[in-house]
Amino acid sequence: MENSPYIVKTTSMEIIDLSQEIFSGMPVYKGLPDVKISVHATHEEWEGIANATTSSPSVNKLELGEHTGTHVDALNHMGAKYKGQSIDTMSLTTFYTEGLCLDLSTKKPSQLIEIIDLENACLAAGTEIKSGDTVLIYTDHYRKTFGKPDWFKGPGLSAQATRWLGQKEIAAFGVETMAPGVSGVSNKDVHKICGELGFTHYENLINLHLLIDRGRFRFIGLPLKIRGGTGSPVRAVAIFE
Repeated sequence: MENSPYIVKTTSMEIIDLSQEIFSGMPVYKGLPDVKISVHATHEEWEGIANATTSSPSVNKLELGEHTGTHVDALNHMGAKYKGQSIDTMSLTTFYTEGLCLDLSTKKPSQLIEIIDLENACLAAGTEIKSGDTVLIYTDHYRKTFGKPDWFKGPGLSAQATRWLGQKEIAAFGVETMAPGVSGVSNKDVHKICGELGFTHYENLINLHLLIDRGRFRFIGLPLKIRGGTGSPVRAVAIFE
């Protein structure tokens, strides 16, 4: 664990990376743009080296959607009525909060996470959800299924559980899966409720198993400042001090 590329320790804090890599051909949610990364320019071209025997990138070209990899949704993604509430207009305090992680790792692909599941997970962790929190939901779906057919069949929140979280006035919740709800079952409702209650969610988080039974932490998931953006990739981290 000490040598993990996802953990950085100093004398005063520990930073855990919760973000997927972004790479060409990575899995994306159905219908979203494929990810393509190509070399736009090389150092050899810039230096005018003819017939170079090496090629080292100086600039890469990225082609991807806003909802690629570990990302956060803007409120304007939740429905047409929230037009204007784009990612660049959302307060930075939404993305810099206290965090906690709940263990829902008994959930299987395509199973719903209900209010009672969240309540029991809070009791098991000896914690409570507070106003302004980011609530991360550990299902171990990433480690079990990433790159496999079941990756697209993640467990997810029910509409009732989403409303329960929103009524606690959280800033956001985050999941390991490609969708916050179960696709074809609750996912559209989850988005609508987030828009209605004014909170958001992160998708495609990793390393949530490293947060279980460790209590509260600082969560940071800052988005790119995309004008009119409906979401953005983030470099999500948990910080223990």
